[in-house]
Amino acid sequence: MDEGNIEVVKIPSDRIGALVGKNGVIKNKIEKELGVKLEISEDGEITISSTENTEDPLATWKGRDIVRAIGRGFTPEKALKLLSDDYVLEIVDISDYASTANALRRLKGRVIGSGGKSRRYIEDLTDTDVSVYGKTVAILGEYEPAQIAKEAVCMILRGTSHAKMYKYLESHRQDIKRKELELWK
Repeated sequence: MDEGNIEVVKIPSDRIGALVGKNGVIKNKIEKELGVKLEISEDGEITISSTENTEDPLATWKGRDIVRAIGRGFTPEKALKLLSDDYVLEIVDISDYASTANALRRLKGRVIGSGGKSRRYIEDLTDTDVSVYGKTVAILGEYEPAQIAKEAVCMILRGTSHAKMYKYLESHRQDIKRKELELWK
C-alpha cells in the first residue's frame, strides 16, 4: 500500500478525549481495525495515514469519517459503525440556514425538538443516529436512510412544520420497508 494516503481532520478539542478513549483504547481500535495511524495534536488536528498494514484502499477515508463522527458528538461505539461499507456520515451545517447566533440556537432547538422528540422521531423512522453539536447536525446510518434523515433535517432548518416533516419520514419509511421486502423475495 502506498504511504501517501493521508487525511487531516480538525475536531473540537473537547472531543479529543472521546477519540482517544480511556488508556487510548478507542484510538488503538480505530488504528487496528483500519490499519492506519492516527496522530493527534493538542489543538484537535488529527492526521490519519495509511501504513504498511493498510489493506482497505478506503481505510483513511473511513478513519476520517469515524474521527469526524466522534468530533460531531457521536459516541465512539456509534462512530465505529462507519467501519462498515454500508454506513455513511452526513453533516448539515446549520449556519447555512441561520444568519444570527439567535437563529442558530432556535434552529438547533427545532431539530432537537421538545425533550428531544423531533430528533428521536427522525432516528426511529430512518434507523439512523442523529447528533446536534456546535453548528452542525450529523447523521450516521446506511446510505438511503441517511439521505432521507438529512432531507428531514433540512426541511426543519428551512422552516417546514414538524407535522409535514413527520409525514415525509413516514411515507419514506414505507418505501424503505417495501424495498427491504422486495430484497427477500
